[in-house]
Amino acid sequence: MTPLEMLADGVTVVDLAQPFEVGMPASPTHPPFEFALRHRHGDFPHPGGFTGSHEILVLGGHVGTHMDALSHVAVDGTLHGGVPVAEAMHAGRYRSHGIDQVRPLVCRGVLYDVPRTRKVTRLDPGAPVGVADLEAGPRPKPGDVALIRTGWAQLWRDPRAYLGDESGVPGIDLGAAEWLAGRGVATVGADTIALEHRPPGPATLPVHRLLLHEHGINLIEVMTLETLSETLASAGTAEFLFIGAPLNVVGATGAPVRPLAVVGA
Repeated sequence: MTPLEMLADGVTVVDLAQPFEVGMPASPTHPPFEFALRHRHGDFPHPGGFTGSHEILVLGGHVGTHMDALSHVAVDGTLHGGVPVAEAMHAGRYRSHGIDQVRPLVCRGVLYDVPRTRKVTRLDPGAPVGVADLEAGPRPKPGDVALIRTGWAQLWRDPRAYLGDESGVPGIDLGAAEWLAGRGVATVGADTIALEHRPPGPATLPVHRLLLHEHGINLIEVMTLETLSETLASAGTAEFLFIGAPLNVVGATGAPVRPLAVVGA
């Protein structure tokens, strides 16, 4: 099915982004989301009863549903492609490998609905998603966006459980990441805060290193894939039209993104 065919009458559009609200889960190493009204209606009245209200937002680039740029990870002082960090950065911004250099994505998406395949509500804390789990799902094509559902979004309203620092968090292991990279996917996304399998304890993030640094594949984290799971199951498919683009923040290592899935009737 072509992207235009996917936009025909009868399609369902599914929002894959978690809502931004004060107190939502955020890694303790990143600035959390903060929101406050800067001006309220009535603070600065205008003639004719007209008033305006607006707010101030504060957050890290890796908070909420967001995309990782290639500048997010370095190994031995180099970014993807062997570019030295010192050469990539200028005046506190990344002039290469930044999130502003990520093209908008309008392409085929595929969902690996691991809990549905395993016939569980959600994966256990720290459970790895391996090659066998992916081979049980759709066959990815070069340029696809591959999304991994663990069911972890069900814990969104419990930040401590969602972060999983004490229990661990499910996600793809190194073998699964290599399997996806070998099939040429453009982006990998998941419904957890770090996308990859994390046992309890300090995170080493080998999947970030493999996908971002070695293969130049962007990551989307903190997605909500519960509604997409139900919608695709009802439609009897695992593929959809993916639409998404990160905020165009010049020189940033990551930025919020609001991805959408368009599912054919």
